[in-house]
Amino acid sequence: MAIDTSTEFGKRVAKRLEHDDLLWLTTVTRDSIPQPSLIWFYWDGETVLIYSQPNAPKLRNIAVHPVVSLNFQANDEGEDVIILTGEAAIDPTAPPSNLHPEYRQKYARGTVQIGMTPESLAAEFSVAIRVTPAKVRGF
Repeated sequence: MAIDTSTEFGKRVAKRLEHDDLLWLTTVTRDSIPQPSLIWFYWDGETVLIYSQPNAPKLRNIAVHPVVSLNFQANDEGEDVIILTGEAAIDPTAPPSNLHPEYRQKYARGTVQIGMTPESLAAEFSVAIRVTPAKVRGF
């Protein structure tokens, strides 16, 4: 899915994908219960890359229901809502996060704040998930 940056909404979406640090990833359990998870992410212009702990419920959910949503936080007035929907899959070809220069740079400060190193973060969050957005909506 290409973001149409010729519109004001498209420009907002592109800016938030490039500059925001957090997204909510919502997966669905076997029992069809939505499960939101706050995540770090990297947007490569086409897909969203997420690193997960190997035993996280989101991985089991994606295996059963690969359709997910990604939601940005609304602003204090409850506006600037952006929701992307698409398909998630484990990406065994993605480099570990400590060998992904853009991801490492984006979360350098956050990694230190949570008491980790790039190497320990990559070891703990060792499973790459790639989300390919199909639709975007918001207001």
